[in-house]
Amino acid sequence: MSIREEHSPAAAPREGKPEGRGKRPGSAVAAVFALGAAAAFLLCGYEFIRSVSTSLFIDAYTADRLPVVMAVMPLGVLLTLYVYGVILSRLGPARALMATSGLSAGLIAACYAGLLAGWKPATGVLYIFREAYIVLIIEQYWSLINSVLSPEQAKRFNGPITGIGSLGSIAGGLLLKRFAVDVGTETFLLYAAASLLPAALCSWLAYTWAGEPQPSPEEAGGRQGHLALGIFARSRYLLLLAALIALTQFLSTALDLRFSTLVEAVYPVKDERTEFYGGFYALLNGSAAALQFLVAPLLLRAAPLRAVHAGIPLVHLAAAFVLLLHPTLAAGGAAYILFKALDYSLFRAGKEILYIPLSFDVRYRAKEVIDAFVYRFAKGGLGLGVTVAGGVLGKISGGTYPGIAMLCALLWLPIVLALTRQADRKEATG
Repeated sequence: MSIREEHSPAAAPREGKPEGRGKRPGSAVAAVFALGAAAAFLLCGYEFIRSVSTSLFIDAYTADRLPVVMAVMPLGVLLTLYVYGVILSRLGPARALMATSGLSAGLIAACYAGLLAGWKPATGVLYIFREAYIVLIIEQYWSLINSVLSPEQAKRFNGPITGIGSLGSIAGGLLLKRFAVDVGTETFLLYAAASLLPAALCSWLAYTWAGEPQPSPEEAGGRQGHLALGIFARSRYLLLLAALIALTQFLSTALDLRFSTLVEAVYPVKDERTEFYGGFYALLNGSAAALQFLVAPLLLRAAPLRAVHAGIPLVHLAAAFVLLLHPTLAAGGAAYILFKALDYSLFRAGKEILYIPLSFDVRYRAKEVIDAFVYRFAKGGLGLGVTVAGGVLGKISGGTYPGIAMLCALLWLPIVLALTRQADRKEATG
């Protein structure tokens, strides 16, 4: 069974192509690079809120409470995703992106006001919402990219597109490292909210140039549900994608938790810790940019997609093993950088190709469920598991986290081989 057949009727011949595509030569390419610029602004602001919210939450509740807020996070993501689905059904993809961008800026600013008023739970709200808004908006960018590029174009451009976004991340990390102590941690939340405005402008230009993808009559107005959950029951392919994303986030969360405890031990002072996080994430994003601009375009065109995907968990297996043997901040940081750099480059560029042949509801609804909700639910699920285990067994030993990461890497490999086998079959049968 082909990928497209699995989604019938929602995936009949590539519904949801943009209206007016080809209005001018290169309009699709110009549109996706405009989305790259939007991602740069968005991710610059996200560097502010990621480092700041982590530092504020640790300062308010300590790193030992991170698993608790991670466990609550999926509820916030699910609510955000459902609101997006309703807006998408009523306004269409272009206006839904504008609306979610504006609402996100408003909520971040409201959290800043709550912090100024001394409302301690605002740190938890901010930590949860940062995980929801970034994946929701980024995945909307990729929904349009996957609607206008062919697989061959995606192999050439997906890496550089993610690279442009990483330039914004690098800038955000460096600005935070330079000014966190002088300006103050909380002030950067306002800059994060402001970054959503130029991001929205760039994404609106992208829709203007590419045209707005339209659903089939069966999909119009959210007729298959605002989240199109019924599609999953008919598609083993989407279930494999969801399982793959869940495993990657179990692994990521395990490395994140271990890294956070190591950072807290070395940098107990809030502003110094924020400054370290800013420099660390700049290094992380610089590593990702090298992979995005140089390695991804070459490797995706030179090697089979299946081989690229299969190699990634093997790298993480080795890094987690080193961290298990050498539980230092350097080893923890290296394992986390390896995961995130590959996740932002080769894994992202290769994964998005798998969505290209699919229907509007898959690209705009099911994709958001997988890459936003499942992505964050897995993180929250592991956080809940760690919280429960800690309550029953006492404090979790540091070696548990790299052990979890190694197990996830081992399970990741057969799932991605099964998934890419279906993708290869689809490509062979046309």
